[in-house]
Amino acid sequence: MAKTNAQKERDIPREKLLEMHRAMLDIRNFDNKVNRLVKKGMVPGMTHFSVGEEAASVGAIAAIKKGEDMITSNHRGHGQSIALGIDLNGMMAEIMGKATGTCKGKGGSMHIADLDGGNLGANGIVGGGMGMAIGAALTQKMKHTGKIVVCFFGDGAVNEGTFHETLNLASIWKLPVIFYSINNLYGISTPIKSVINIDYNYQRAAAYGIPGHFIEDGNDLLAVYNKFEEIVEYVREGNGPVLVEAITYRWLGHSTSDPGKYRTKEEVDEWKKKDPIARFRDYLIENKIASAKELDELNDVSQEAVEESVKFALSSPEPTLESAFEDIYAD
Repeated sequence: MAKTNAQKERDIPREKLLEMHRAMLDIRNFDNKVNRLVKKGMVPGMTHFSVGEEAASVGAIAAIKKGEDMITSNHRGHGQSIALGIDLNGMMAEIMGKATGTCKGKGGSMHIADLDGGNLGANGIVGGGMGMAIGAALTQKMKHTGKIVVCFFGDGAVNEGTFHETLNLASIWKLPVIFYSINNLYGISTPIKSVINIDYNYQRAAAYGIPGHFIEDGNDLLAVYNKFEEIVEYVREGNGPVLVEAITYRWLGHSTSDPGKYRTKEEVDEWKKKDPIARFRDYLIENKIASAKELDELNDVSQEAVEESVKFALSSPEPTLESAFEDIYAD
């Protein structure tokens, strides 16, 4: 008999629940700090934030094997990178263009990668991670590693040609990959409902003969985690790919250059009432998993870690001119 959500929640160790809460705090605190640094002119290039979407990333990544399974990310990839356990110092240094960054300061905010941790990289091309994901998944299948790949992308990527191509190929080859659309309702300023003629993106799974799963409330951390535990098991057993969609919302503009005037203040405020961090904090307190004091202290530790990452980045050297010609070709 399948377990109910309540049974699943009782099975989750306290340490795991607090780890997920800390990951959401790190994402929120990190992104808010970077947003302030951008406004001070301390961050080169474009930045895109995950504020408001924390549960959608953390719940999914908490269900995979960190250090074994892999992910591909997109331009709004800070949340996934942090959820997977990237070093905050190296990530902040990368965003600030320093030589100690995870990509030696050459990629910046939209190109965070952590190969040792299983993060194959974010990129600024809409849908760009999809081809990478199925390539990595094909490798796992051919080598019989038992590992899977989660491909993160936004709702705006579902009308790219690569979406069709990669889902079709993954389907016919039964690759161990989860295609995960984090739907924040807007592709920059374009409402997703105005560019698709179906209700939701996950319904496209039927065209490729693969399962489609819908997480109606992507701000409910445990709903995301429980659904992904089910999906991860299905894919790891060799059943082929899955398309998943979670509905969430970004509180900030598409990027730091976007004032978000296409959305009303009332709409944003309504979504802020669904804050995934506040909701999970209430859950932990109400179920006596942690006290308010413990959670406040956890947030303090998270904020300190973010401040330390800024100090590390500021004290790090700039990349040398010679480094521009490194890491171009394989040895």
